[in-house]
Amino acid sequence: MFETLYEWFWWDRIWLPVNLTWADLEDREGWVYAKASHLYVTIPYAVAFLVIRYLFEKLVAAPLAASAGIKQKVHLRAADSPVLELYYTSRSRNPGQADIDGLSKKSSLSVRQVERWFRRRRNQDRPGVLKKFREASWRFTFYLLAFFGGIVALYDKEWFYDTREVWTGFPKQSMLDSQYWYYILEMSFYGSLLFSVAFDVKRKDFKEQIIHHLATLVLLGFSWCVNYIRIGTLVMLVHDASDVLLESAKLFNYAKWEKTCNALFVVFAIVFMVTRLIIFPFWLIHCTWVYPVDHYPPFFGYYFFNVMLVILLFLHIFWAYLILRMVRKFLFGTCLWDKKKKKKREVKLLLVWLDSAEDAENINV
Repeated sequence: MFETLYEWFWWDRIWLPVNLTWADLEDREGWVYAKASHLYVTIPYAVAFLVIRYLFEKLVAAPLAASAGIKQKVHLRAADSPVLELYYTSRSRNPGQADIDGLSKKSSLSVRQVERWFRRRRNQDRPGVLKKFREASWRFTFYLLAFFGGIVALYDKEWFYDTREVWTGFPKQSMLDSQYWYYILEMSFYGSLLFSVAFDVKRKDFKEQIIHHLATLVLLGFSWCVNYIRIGTLVMLVHDASDVLLESAKLFNYAKWEKTCNALFVVFAIVFMVTRLIIFPFWLIHCTWVYPVDHYPPFFGYYFFNVMLVILLFLHIFWAYLILRMVRKFLFGTCLWDKKKKKKREVKLLLVWLDSAEDAENINV
């Protein structure tokens, strides 16, 4: 049964254009093709990224945070209370008034003491600025290296300047060493982000981030197996461009360099809109949707790849919506405040968005 499912899953007609088989993508005469078995190496590489991240955060990010004056804030610990702890971990971190009254009777504490206990307990779980700074430092370093590595790998390739060249000779396009390492390292990094999700800072767009990482891994894995590598490298480069700016803005946010943070946010917003809402749909998705049919009839893999790209596009639109809401608040939401309060409110809104990407209109400042 397993063999039957395996053969059905890898049926040529699903993933490859008509009149092509997996045998056509076997290495021969100096031509090298990507294979699904190559992707197994991303698992140990993802674990290696976790180890490198741990060492980086401890040996590089922590001293850098100290030099920027960022310290770990010590919160008052909540007193030991098995009754309240059980409710906190199994029911809710924010009990209603009726539950507080009930917990007060069970724990022999006053209502005020119960409220104080839950407040302190929530503060214990709240990630400090130091932890956020260390995480942002790691992501910034990887995205920066990945972006410039992608430029080095692609600057001399004809499909970097003319997307029609992406499909020239497809799928019989020999894989380059630079493409191999660009793909493997990117996929390993996103795999490490999924492995670390349990102990990373949980943000308001947590679910969207998980969907994004999964869609990215599926997209990269599929494009690897069916030799959509040229377009895959372009997609990765477009995504890394704005991520570098966002993580750098977060770093200056945590270090309280407000002017630098503001400037980086503006640059980030512009680059995000250009790369994710213009270049991505009108160049890259256009390239995968329009040009392939000039070479072969549409097939399941063609539709699957484009659907995954559209899912990413919807996520880009979601984040662009948050950015535009932020910009609207930034420009028009404080006109009734005096100049000093207006500036403080604008900065607070900007920093909160950079910290958690949550809806600015729900922030009580």
